Amino acid sequence: MKNILIIGSEGYLGTKLGNYLKQKNFNCVGYDIGFFKDCKIIDKINFNSKKKDGRLINDNDILGFDVVILLAAISNDPFKDLNLDKIYNPTKIFAQKIALICKNFRIKFIFSSSCSVYGISNDIMFEDGPTNPQTYYSSNKIEIEEELSKLSGNGFSPIALRLATIFGFSPRIRFDIVINMLCGQAISYNKIMLNSDGQAWRPHLYIEDACEAFKCCIDWNVDNGKLNIFNVGKNENNMKIIEVAKIISYLHNDCEIDYLNKNKNIKNFNILKNQNIKDNVDKRTYIINFDKIHNELPNFKCKWTIEKGIKKLLHQLQIINLNRDIFENKMFYRLQYIKYLFKNLSIDKNLFWK
Repeated sequence: MKNILIIGSEGYLGTKLGNYLKQKNFNCVGYDIGFFKDCKIIDKINFNSKKKDGRLINDNDILGFDVVILLAAISNDPFKDLNLDKIYNPTKIFAQKIALICKNFRIKFIFSSSCSVYGISNDIMFEDGPTNPQTYYSSNKIEIEEELSKLSGNGFSPIALRLATIFGFSPRIRFDIVINMLCGQAISYNKIMLNSDGQAWRPHLYIEDACEAFKCCIDWNVDNGKLNIFNVGKNENNMKIIEVAKIISYLHNDCEIDYLNKNKNIKNFNILKNQNIKDNVDKRTYIINFDKIHNELPNFKCKWTIEKGIKKLLHQLQIINLNRDIFENKMFYRLQYIKYLFKNLSIDKNLFWK
C-alpha cells in the first residue's frame, strides 16, 4: 500500500481528495495550516489532517512517504492590506524546498497547477504553448512549474496538473468558483446572477475527475527525468459562462438569469463580486486542449460532462437544504474568510497564525 502525503489537505479539493484516495485503499496523511478547518458545510469528513504550515515543512515531515501531493496555495489574490509579493514568494520557496526533499529521497512529487496560467487567448491552448497569466495566483503557478523543471532529472520526474476550473460538492465546499456559485444561487435565490457578461470561455472539471487524475498519477511509473505537465479536463467541457448558466437554469426550475450589478440589494452583495471583473467584463478567457492527458496518462479518463456534474451538485446541495444564509456565509468564500481571520487578529500580514 502506497503512503500518500497531501499538503493542503483541508481545502476544497484536499478534503475531497483525501477521502477519495482512502476509498481507493491508499494510506493518506494530510498536512494543513488550518485556515479553513472549520469551513465545513457537512461534518462527514473521513480524512484527518495534522496542523502544519507548508513553509515550515522539513525532511522529517516527508520521509517515509511514496508520493507527495502539493495543493497548498493562496487560492485568490488577497486584499490590498497584504503585500502580494510577501504572500506568493514564500509559496514558491516552500514548493521548491518540498520538491527538492522529494528529489533527494526519490519520492514522487505531484503539483496542483491551474489552467488559469493561460489567462487570455483566442487560440486553443496546449501544454507546450505560451502562457499568459493575469493574476499573482496564476503567475505563481508558472514560477513553481519553472522551478520544478529546473529540479527535474537524475531520477526525479515531477508532475504538474494544470486543473481546469473545478466544480462539485466537497465537505469544505467553495462558492467563490463559478459553477458552484451559480448552482448555489439557483437554489438559494431561485435566480442566477452573473458577475460578468458571461461571454468568457472557461474549461470546467468535475471534482471527482480531478481526484481521479491525481490517483492515476500516483499509479503511473514515470521515470523520464523531466517535468510532466498535463492539462486536466475534457475538451467538451470548454464552455462560455453564459452557456453554463443556461444549463443550470434548465435543470433548476428554468430560473431567471440576471446580472449581479443590477441586484445590489443582496445582503452580502460584496461576497459574490469578483475583483478581477471590471465593467461587467471578465477579460480572462481561454479554451484548452486536453488530448495529452488522455493519451499519455495511463488509465485516465475524464468521465463527467458539465451537465452531469451540475445535476449531481444541485442534488447534493438540495439534500443538505442549502439556503441563503448558508450560501452567503463567509466560510465558503476563501478571500472573505482570510479577511475575517486577518481583521480578527487571528493571522498576521504574512499569513502566519498569531
